[in-house]
Amino acid sequence: MSARTGTRCDRTAAWKQLQAHYAETGRAFDVREAFAAEGAARFEALSESAPHVFADLSKNRIDARTEELLLALARESGLEAHRDAMFAGEPINGTEDRAVMHFLLRAPADAVTTRKAELAEVHATLDAMLAYAEAVRADHTITDVVNIGIGGSDLGPQMAVLALDAFTAPGKRFHFVSNVDGHELAGVLKGLAPEHTLFVIASKTFTTAETLANAQSAKRWFTQSGGVDVARHFAALTTNVEAARAFGIEKTFGFWDWVGGRYSLWSAIGLPIALAIGAEGFRQMLAGAHAMDEHFRTTPLAQNLPVRLGLLDVWYRNFHGFTSRSIAPYHSALKRLPAYLQQLEMESNGKQVDASGAPLPFGTSPVLWGEPGTNGQHAYFQMLHQGTDVIPLEFVAVREATHDLEGHHAKLLANALAQAQALMVGQVDEGGHKNFPGNRPSTFFVLDQLTPASLGAFLAMYEHRVFTSGALWGINSFDQWGVELGKVLARDIEPRLASGDVAGLDPSTAGLLQRLR
Repeated sequence: MSARTGTRCDRTAAWKQLQAHYAETGRAFDVREAFAAEGAARFEALSESAPHVFADLSKNRIDARTEELLLALARESGLEAHRDAMFAGEPINGTEDRAVMHFLLRAPADAVTTRKAELAEVHATLDAMLAYAEAVRADHTITDVVNIGIGGSDLGPQMAVLALDAFTAPGKRFHFVSNVDGHELAGVLKGLAPEHTLFVIASKTFTTAETLANAQSAKRWFTQSGGVDVARHFAALTTNVEAARAFGIEKTFGFWDWVGGRYSLWSAIGLPIALAIGAEGFRQMLAGAHAMDEHFRTTPLAQNLPVRLGLLDVWYRNFHGFTSRSIAPYHSALKRLPAYLQQLEMESNGKQVDASGAPLPFGTSPVLWGEPGTNGQHAYFQMLHQGTDVIPLEFVAVREATHDLEGHHAKLLANALAQAQALMVGQVDEGGHKNFPGNRPSTFFVLDQLTPASLGAFLAMYEHRVFTSGALWGINSFDQWGVELGKVLARDIEPRLASGDVAGLDPSTAGLLQRLR
């Protein structure tokens, strides 16, 4: 049964008003004309400061009336009530009858909450995990940490460790293995020595097929390469302590069923992050995320950054019909941010039915993709500027660099600013080939520095943005049934690769199976 109590967005009066507004002014809206009419006031009205994050929305195809109607849509859809239900610990994940409380993972120990018992458990686990991380960081015989997980047990920790490289202690190298393709694990292992390696096995149930296959192979390599004391060189992030112990692992850290995989880097799944940046750095990341939680929970909708972003997403997806959004982080350390955000948004909101199971008559999650700037400028920006599809682009820029290479950072920031400007203003060329239509929408995020706190705030902002659009669409953003069918079929197909049995398979799958044998 659904735990959603609001009104689906397309059933509100504001939805009809937005349709009329789009037909009247939205379809032909030109950002350049808006700036000519409004001047600097447009930038002031359509930018927002939140904890650690500044966002400029002024180059988007919106105006005050658009936001007014979108805010009405949010209120009529019950966004505030749904948000409050999440923070109260109500089971808003209706298909699994679970609360959604990843925000509790970053709440301080003395936070005011109705979930005091859960918060106490969170901090007991956090303290134990961080104490272990500090012990490993002080152990100079451990030079390599290999995280073995998949999905949220890989994307979040990997993204954050790379992003916070400037804060990583020297003497430790971090490796991430997720793919069941043995080439990935083999490539990591060939550069390691068992006596200097710690393996972190991340699987909530300790049954994830890809993770267990890699873990078994890692253990086999460890023992065959002369490694001793599996208990010292393997740790598990799991709730299935019994299975971990049967594997030979004694050091385990658990988490709870109200923590979804794509929201789990704040939990014990974040152990690799803590190993990299230390206990204090990890707590700063949690504090940054908590500050954004409080912004989302308490700030009026009109000044609430995640809400404004989520409403913009609905405007673009359901009225303009944009099916894709690109993100370009202008910081090389954020190279895995697009992949992380892909899972966060597309696994959360890539749904075709609402929370009651009724088919949706409108689009939900856009395709999210991207690469770091300036690399993307020499790859896909051609399409963003001159292609036939309009694809909103998001820039992430960091004001201060952590290196001292002369001239580099100014060039980087100049490119980010110039690309956003070029997308908006365009260029007229009668010959056609050098014509840039302009009026291509973009959002520009600014972090003063890339730190554990600012990264935590930015990621939490994105979580709540996804929550906002999902709430208006009336979907359950916290299940992921779409990943299950392929797993079931893979279990049937795997033995057929050995036997050659194709009985009952469709002709295409049967033909491919025979060729792959």
